[in-house]
Amino acid sequence: MSHDAAQKNASLEKLIYMANQIGKAFALRPREEAIFEISSHIKKFWEKRMLAQIFAYLDRDGSALDELPKQSLQRLRETTL
Repeated sequence: MSHDAAQKNASLEKLIYMANQIGKAFALRPREEAIFEISSHIKKFWEKRMLAQIFAYLDRDGSALDELPKQSLQRLRETTL
């Protein structure tokens, strides 16, 4: 694996970790409210390149994302594209 590929993989792992942590912060809210709050938080604080990278991962696999962040990202992608 090249240095650039390893760096991108580490960056993606951080994004997945952050998305799952945001999801945990809203996990006790009602489902629809949690999805809205997670997607709002990510939209507000994540750069476009971060979103592009996590959306590409979501298209390829997405299996490391917890359910609430995954649904939030899917909804965010639908509303931003």
